[in-house]
Amino acid sequence: MGTSKLCFIGAGFHATTNIYPSALEAGAEIVAISTRNIDRTKAALQRFGSRGNAYDNYKTMLQNEDCDGVVVVAQPHDQTELVLDCIKAGKNVYVDKPLGWNALEAEQVANAAEQAGVVLMVGFMKRYAPVYMKLKELIDSRALGTARSFEASFAVDSTPFCKNDEEFIKLAAIHIVDLIRYLFGEVAQVTGFKNSNNEFISQSLSLKFDNGIVGSIYFSGMSAWSRESENIRVTFDDGFACADEINTLTVHKSLTSNHPSWRSLGESDSVYTPSASAMSGCFRDLYLRGFVGEMAHFMDCCRDKSTPVTSGRDNVNTMDLCDRILSALL
Repeated sequence: MGTSKLCFIGAGFHATTNIYPSALEAGAEIVAISTRNIDRTKAALQRFGSRGNAYDNYKTMLQNEDCDGVVVVAQPHDQTELVLDCIKAGKNVYVDKPLGWNALEAEQVANAAEQAGVVLMVGFMKRYAPVYMKLKELIDSRALGTARSFEASFAVDSTPFCKNDEEFIKLAAIHIVDLIRYLFGEVAQVTGFKNSNNEFISQSLSLKFDNGIVGSIYFSGMSAWSRESENIRVTFDDGFACADEINTLTVHKSLTSNHPSWRSLGESDSVYTPSASAMSGCFRDLYLRGFVGEMAHFMDCCRDKSTPVTSGRDNVNTMDLCDRILSALL
């Protein structure tokens, strides 16, 4: 497998902390970067050891550079226009979430990519996180029987960048919204309550899916949660599974027989967790959160001209569910 040549638009904190290192770890070559400031662009190239070209105008970069794909990590409200320009230039695109502020905008971009015949991938890294990939495998295999219900929670200090319920859902909680679609399918019904006050967010949701699965989600975006936390517990016919804090999956298999479970050692628990050492460094986090996996997937899709798991078209349903959740909150 050869190295993928990627261009980048944006070099902010999230991009330089998570996306650039993950792309390099996945085997990318940075051939060009564009930001609004040429000195910032040159600094980003130097930081990541690239001899690529520096730009302060992304349209010029799109015209000049021959690359396998463009990675867009910019301000949320700028990204739709940036992606449309990349598509017009015939470039494959990876873009950080959210793509479009609602389902209508997301559909317009998805249509444009399909008409142009380019790859369009949206950055929902949790689908590529090992703990959730393992949980998805467990659900699909029915190793514990049919999944019946779930409980999920996500809490984070989002007060610096989310000032109301809509911004919280579409800039922070959107990752969990997309993840439950990945795990359980499309949602048939949503109800919810909130106790929010401007940037202090507290939400409780109940959902029923097309396949009958039911679940509840607790969302919190407050300074109390300086220690970010997330977990999902799924109940099956013959056991349950708990995905905890991104790095641990506990699978409990219940005894299925005519005898009481307390008579024997018939039940079992399996715990899946990564190792850790000084040699793992920061890359452990990038792998476990799914950043490296999603960048590798994007490069594979560009090479094969295949549809990403988190495609622009799939993103339409995620944005639609975000809108439905906001409408349901009372």
